[in-house]
Amino acid sequence: MEDGNSTRNLAGHVKWFDPVKGFGFVVADEGGPDILLHANVLRNYGQSSVADGALVEICVQDTERGVQAVEILSIQPPAYSEGAPLADFEQIDPEVIRSAPLEPARVKWFDKAKGFGFANVFGRSEDVFLHIEVLRRSGLADLQPGEALAMRVIDGKRGRMATEVCAWEAGVKFREE
Repeated sequence: MEDGNSTRNLAGHVKWFDPVKGFGFVVADEGGPDILLHANVLRNYGQSSVADGALVEICVQDTERGVQAVEILSIQPPAYSEGAPLADFEQIDPEVIRSAPLEPARVKWFDKAKGFGFANVFGRSEDVFLHIEVLRRSGLADLQPGEALAMRVIDGKRGRMATEVCAWEAGVKFREE
């Protein structure tokens, strides 16, 4: 075992993460024991949850209790088969969806059991619909009221709808460019 102060970078995937419990585990591509992912490390990255199966690059440290993630370097959504798009997006040109700008937003409410919620884009009062499948495809599992995030938003048959959700920093960075 190392001295506990040295770190190394690893790639892997999220085995599971439970925001209520405040932790989950990552499985490294190179094998080895499960790696503890604490909610504080995830929050430092700008997210309150991460989808099971999401691909991650993390900085880890060996501790007396095992290997723990100390920093998240990147998160990629889980791989999904190229199946049918969400019904809400079927009639919308895929280029419109891809070209929507990232906009900083804040979660109004989200109910994982119902599979949807709403957020508000910074400086705009109307609600933006958030579907659980959009979260999953964006690498997230849940959202908390008041959580800051960035979204690609389009006008759909239900009104304004998120097509992608990511960490707040991505939206802030986009607006500064």
